[in-house]
Amino acid sequence: MYVIVWEFETEPRSQREFERVSGPAGVWVQLFRQADGYVDTELLRDEEKPGRYFTIDRWESRAAFDAFKQRFAAEYEATDRECATLTVRETLLGRFQVASGAAPGRPSS
Repeated sequence: MYVIVWEFETEPRSQREFERVSGPAGVWVQLFRQADGYVDTELLRDEEKPGRYFTIDRWESRAAFDAFKQRFAAEYEATDRECATLTVRETLLGRFQVASGAAPGRPSS
């Protein structure tokens, strides 16, 4: 499994709209679902710092994500431009492979 983690900071007035477009029925998930190998996206809201969010995008493999980015490059860029006004800061925290023996949602022993 290939996982991409982003951190976002929004203004208070943009939080509801950010959650709408970045949540499970949002435009990002709708775009990702068009691609083979997309698993899911999780949107996390920080309880300590209002306006701070994380997204966790899961793909079957890096190859699946790379194929998506190539095939949907124009749509990805257009969606990114449209959503840019909702954030003050956007940071790619990393791209990860699930460690051998670990399953999503369950710690490995």
